[in-house]
Amino acid sequence: MSQATDSADRPEETLEQQASVYEMIREDIISGRLGPSERLKVAELAEHYQTSTNPVREALQQLRGEGFVLMEPNRGARVRPIDADFVRDIIEIEMLIEAELTRWFVSIATDADLAELEAIEAEIEANNFVDRNLHGQLDTRFHQFIYDRHYNRHAADLWWKHREILRAISRRFPTSLSRRVSVVREHRELIECIRAQDAQGAAAVVARHVEGSGRHIIEQMGVAQRNTALRRP
Repeated sequence: MSQATDSADRPEETLEQQASVYEMIREDIISGRLGPSERLKVAELAEHYQTSTNPVREALQQLRGEGFVLMEPNRGARVRPIDADFVRDIIEIEMLIEAELTRWFVSIATDADLAELEAIEAEIEANNFVDRNLHGQLDTRFHQFIYDRHYNRHAADLWWKHREILRAISRRFPTSLSRRVSVVREHRELIECIRAQDAQGAAAVVARHVEGSGRHIIEQMGVAQRNTALRRP
């Protein structure tokens, strides 16, 4: 193995470089370039990404915490299959977390808060899913405005981590017309429940919203798998 992978032979990586290694490995797992159950050898990854071993180890630990990487005693790290079960597990947790974060927000929301949500939703509808990156940013802003107000930072941080995972997975697939309609409708329903100070209603809307998002991702994953199978000789 090339000595270029040894951390002693390279200057210490910046935080930005470490983050870049993490992002590259995560993207390669999500895209399938690093296949399901594939062994992840630190030295080989360091050589592939042209970095030292330390940022690779740190990236693998972070990806392990997010569920992308599995680590087993005496066997090292391997890729966790990104399949319907993986998405389902995250969605079931998010349905609980987001509902609770939303209940709290309803109890403290002001007229100014409602005006801000209305303004963000107006931007979402004006974009109308034309710019997918912009939609993702606005949709994140909409929900983050609600969840960042909660006193439980662990819950809010877990939501953020899961959202980033799901967003990374979902960007591989188109958003169906029916899902687009549902997103706008559910955002509007949520705003009205908050306006009416209906905490239970708002929590129910968010749970349905999250469940619908997960179902859409799983359906699109199935379509992609079937299309791949049809293209095989």
